[in-house]
Amino acid sequence: MTSPQKDNLFVLVKSLSKSEKRQFKLYVGRLGGNTDSKFLALFNLLDKLNKYDEKSILKSGIVKKAQLSNLKAHLYKQILISLRLNPLHQNTRAQLREQLDFATILYHKGLYKQSLKLLDKAKNSAIENEEKILAYEIVELEKVIESQFITRSLSNRADELTEQAKMLSIQNTITSKLSNLSLQLYGILLKSGYAKNNEQYQEITEYFNARMPKFKLSELGFREKLWLYKSHLWYSILTQDFLNSYKYSSKWVNLFLKNESMIRLNPVFFLKGYHYLLESLFYTQYHSKFKKALNKFEEIIENKKLLPNEDNVNVLCFMYLYINKLNLHFLEGSFKEGLPLVDEILKGIKQYRDRIDDHHVMIFYYKIASLYFGAGDCKKCIEYLDKIINNKTLEMREDLLCFSRILSLFAHYEVGLDYHLEVQLKSTYKFLLKMNELNKVQEEMMKFLRTIGDVYPHEFKKEFRKLHTTLKQYEDNPYERRAFLYLDILSWLESKIENRPIDEMLQEKFKQTKR
Repeated sequence: MTSPQKDNLFVLVKSLSKSEKRQFKLYVGRLGGNTDSKFLALFNLLDKLNKYDEKSILKSGIVKKAQLSNLKAHLYKQILISLRLNPLHQNTRAQLREQLDFATILYHKGLYKQSLKLLDKAKNSAIENEEKILAYEIVELEKVIESQFITRSLSNRADELTEQAKMLSIQNTITSKLSNLSLQLYGILLKSGYAKNNEQYQEITEYFNARMPKFKLSELGFREKLWLYKSHLWYSILTQDFLNSYKYSSKWVNLFLKNESMIRLNPVFFLKGYHYLLESLFYTQYHSKFKKALNKFEEIIENKKLLPNEDNVNVLCFMYLYINKLNLHFLEGSFKEGLPLVDEILKGIKQYRDRIDDHHVMIFYYKIASLYFGAGDCKKCIEYLDKIINNKTLEMREDLLCFSRILSLFAHYEVGLDYHLEVQLKSTYKFLLKMNELNKVQEEMMKFLRTIGDVYPHEFKKEFRKLHTTLKQYEDNPYERRAFLYLDILSWLESKIENRPIDEMLQEKFKQTKR
């Protein structure tokens, strides 16, 4: 039996809105003679099921086992055709492709003038909307038609099309190189996280510089600038240059805000850029700008005219809004006040579970665990960290896995689970050694936790002070400070030394450094 998460047809059926389901049935009716077809019967059955159950499908008598695979494939295709006809999915890009298809049909019928007229209109729209790859395809078809449809202006027309093809080719080449670089840097970020030492910093810098194409900024269009800013952003994040990550995420967002029509055409890019703008402000601890940008983000999400009502857009709005709402509480040290967000987040994860990847779910779990840790509920903290640690399929973000284990150690210590702490210590130490991930901060924390069990209670504060002094020297180290981005161990130690709750310590720090 196929699992519900892996059966693409079932997931697609369940993703449809009421209006999309109604349109599909109308579409099938218009095909003629299909109202009682097997694929419609299968659709209706899948729509009623709560989870994919192949036995129920075969028991219904709609289809035999040998025919099920073909019927599912046919239904999948028919649903996609129906969705393509839906006005909600007829964005500029889809309309341009449709015009290109229509022009191709006219060309094959020998109606060259009609085809060229349609192509010229589509080409202008494609260039205006920064769809330069499509524009290039259109120009290439224009060249083919012009070579067969002889006119007196062919020589001028040939020069015009040749020049257009050349310019579009150059711009598309730059876009391709920048998008490749952006994707490769993003892949490094997901797999390995930040640069861990000077050697890795040099490797990333050389990698970045060697693959950055030559260009004149004044000649770049919207799309080329977008990939340029994205590439610089990933490089800045990898090298922990958060001021530059703020600079380029701001350029990324402002590029859209100055061209609002592009937001609706490329909502995913816009939302990602805004998320990294907020993340950069969070890492630079710029509270006032962060809060202002977060409020603006909520206004944008609520503006139905600016963003399309699409499933992937709604998922990203949910993820980025709540990740940054949690970050606001971390900035302010208001952990207890942030706890009501947990139920809202879990509800959202359940609602969008088929569309949120494991990586982002684990990020939510880590932030929820950190929220509970700051609020003093370490048992709840451990509960969410276990969801990450026990996830054997998670192969990305080694730093996330690493600090989940480190935070779990401190949570076990807080709760007084000595036996579990010993097991966790051995497991975490082996894990870190295997990952080659043990930096100075982690080494000191591990050393502390391995020896604290042998220290008399009245000597605890002395040990806390020693560890605090040791770790403080790494706070501004470019390759060690990343540990403090995931886990504010210094504030935890200060809370132990002064016998005060950690959230109280952080709130006091926030008031002193607020900007």
